[in-house]
Amino acid sequence: MSGREAGGATAGSGGAAAEYRIEDLAHASGATVRTIRGYQDRGLLPTPERRGRANVYGEAHLARLLQIADLLERGYTLASIKELLEAWDAGRGLGGVLGLVAEVHGPWTDEEADRITRTELDARFGGAQDDEAIAEAVALGVLERVPGKADEFLVPSPQELAVAVELHAAGVPLLAISSHLKELRGQVEHIASRFLEFTTEHVFARYLGHRPPTDSDAAEAASMVRRLRPLAQQTVDAELARAMRMFATRHLHHHLGAQESTIEGSESRPVILPARTTQAVQDLVGAEQVAAFIAAAAEREVQARALDALTSSHATANKVDERG
Repeated sequence: MSGREAGGATAGSGGAAAEYRIEDLAHASGATVRTIRGYQDRGLLPTPERRGRANVYGEAHLARLLQIADLLERGYTLASIKELLEAWDAGRGLGGVLGLVAEVHGPWTDEEADRITRTELDARFGGAQDDEAIAEAVALGVLERVPGKADEFLVPSPQELAVAVELHAAGVPLLAISSHLKELRGQVEHIASRFLEFTTEHVFARYLGHRPPTDSDAAEAASMVRRLRPLAQQTVDAELARAMRMFATRHLHHHLGAQESTIEGSESRPVILPARTTQAVQDLVGAEQVAAFIAAAAEREVQARALDALTSSHATANKVDERG
């Protein structure tokens, strides 16, 4: 084997492109030799140059491996990656597709991640040192461990952590907060899934007629993603505000015993009365007759007001007739 074949990435005379043995290509790309061979079998890598008993790889192979690794990290399967690469090799280009990929995988919030130490974390939660709650937060992704730093965490969403701090300060146990977040996350993921299904059916379907889409279609779809991205958040914010107002009012009425505006059937509803009023009625009719007395008094008042209204209406009608 020649020195160029055996010596890893080397350059020929006149600044020729680097060449690699498979082991050196694996080292440069971060892939394993077995993975590279597997990609070759699947047709994801161009055929290497054969020199004697050795295969020689070039910069194109390294670039392709790095591109495959990037697409895998973004969640693409090897089958879909092969389609993309075949389209590229056929001259259709990948600029628009990769732009669409970058747009979808980009940040969907302006919030920036932060870091926090374990000491700072404990202090924000009133000095409580709860290892179980920490482990639960890490499992949920609210906190992420920093490699090499056992007492430091990455906080992907400082806003979400701030909510947990306020809830805990209000008396909610940490594990109850985690449990609520699990339930909430499942519901929000369902909303996100439905929104994507809706927009795919009515907006993005026209861009997905080709697999992969053409450069122009992919670029237009990426622009549409930028336009529609805030709509999901705005819709959820508006609907959450509406629902919170509606249910908060109901809860307040229920817990204060307030009578709802519409009463159906003979269902009884609690009514809060001042203690002095209840005591005065009790002194008048006895403890056992308080409820009956108040009900009868209320019914009498309703009937009296109805009679007053009828009388007033009749008197007004007579005056109109007299004027006529």
